[in-house]
Amino acid sequence: MQRSCQAIILAAGQGTRMKSSKPKVLHQVAHLPMVSHVAKAAINAGSQKISLVVGPDMDPVLKAVRSIHKNVQSHQQIERLGTAHAVLAAESDLGQPLDDVIILYGDTPLVESQTIASMRAALSNGADVVVLGFRAEKPDPYGRLLEEEGQLVAIREAKDASEDELKVDFCNAGIMAFSGKIILQLLKRIDNDNAQKEYYLTDAVELANRSGLKVVAMEAEEAEVQGVNSRLELARVEATFQQRARLNAMTEGATLQDPETVYFAHDTEIGRDVVIEQNVVFGPGVEVADEATIRAFSHLEGAKVASHCVIGPYARLRPGADLREAAKVGNFCEVKKAVIDQGAKVNHLSYIGDAHVGAKANIGAGTITCNYDGFNKSKTEIGAGAFIGSNSALVAPVIVEEGAIVGAGSVITKTVEANSLTLTRAKQMALSNWATKFREKNSKG
Repeated sequence: MQRSCQAIILAAGQGTRMKSSKPKVLHQVAHLPMVSHVAKAAINAGSQKISLVVGPDMDPVLKAVRSIHKNVQSHQQIERLGTAHAVLAAESDLGQPLDDVIILYGDTPLVESQTIASMRAALSNGADVVVLGFRAEKPDPYGRLLEEEGQLVAIREAKDASEDELKVDFCNAGIMAFSGKIILQLLKRIDNDNAQKEYYLTDAVELANRSGLKVVAMEAEEAEVQGVNSRLELARVEATFQQRARLNAMTEGATLQDPETVYFAHDTEIGRDVVIEQNVVFGPGVEVADEATIRAFSHLEGAKVASHCVIGPYARLRPGADLREAAKVGNFCEVKKAVIDQGAKVNHLSYIGDAHVGAKANIGAGTITCNYDGFNKSKTEIGAGAFIGSNSALVAPVIVEEGAIVGAGSVITKTVEANSLTLTRAKQMALSNWATKFREKNSKG
């Protein structure tokens, strides 16, 4: 029988060291709020329910988490009286708890779903409390996890640790998992008999030991459990995410010619045998299919790139760009909310927005779909096999039918018939010897 699970995400901190007007957990890593990363990990590890603990006036935090999962209950922690106090803000959700309860932090965005799943597995194998730890290169500021014969007996804060305990490099990451049957009774036994007069969740370890419960520690990489309290730490977490994403892309069969210059979003999907050149940036919502090529200095967001497409260099794909198989978008081109159909080419210095470019159509350099009149966006339809000459303006709404040719420098405002040639430029004139006379006249002055 599958075990049920709920996650409690603590996100009430204002994060004053961020020096920001918005809650700390809304600052983004790879284009997604930190708290949303945590919610995704919880859901992917099997959590059916999320309890979110926030401070006053933090509705945007709830909105960010509900964008990941609808089953979210929000609870306010008015006073900041410690981590156990924060968890108890969600007490109403613990009256009938699920099998597993996972305590997570909204400012620890790199925790992986596999790690949470491993903690749940320990609960299913008989543990009552599971604590996540890491081996620190510089353990000085962290609480130490003290073990005896496989049992975690205490979490000792550095300031309270003995000389021998300070030699331990196994440190507390803060993330914990509890059997739903015992979490509430443990939380209610935690007191604030300490210098700070706060209720510490870590005290649950010693209380559980006194009750004869099984308490175990699990280990994660230090990079995975990095917390964020400042802009500097946010940058470090972003760097860790990008290293992970690059490694994953290459492991799954993509070629990154200069990995350190490629930047991914949280949801970027890259197929096999994709080649990504230098200085490429992926915004949210990008899918790149097998054997596509993304050339240097391109920026993609909200775009679909089919197999065998070639993008760039210096191309920009904006939201709604949909490139079908073997399409090309080249140098200094921008595509927005447009389908570039199979084998079509937009190779040079063009803007294609709110449009459909038919299969094997060719868009000449400097072509613009004039899609906006100051109030409304209108669509341009370009048929299969059409040829649009350089420096043409297609004033939407307008249709260029299949196989039509538009001469260079044209301004198209009406339907272009299939297989026709349409020209709108002025007739060329020549005034013989005019240039010579003009130069002579101006050189006398």
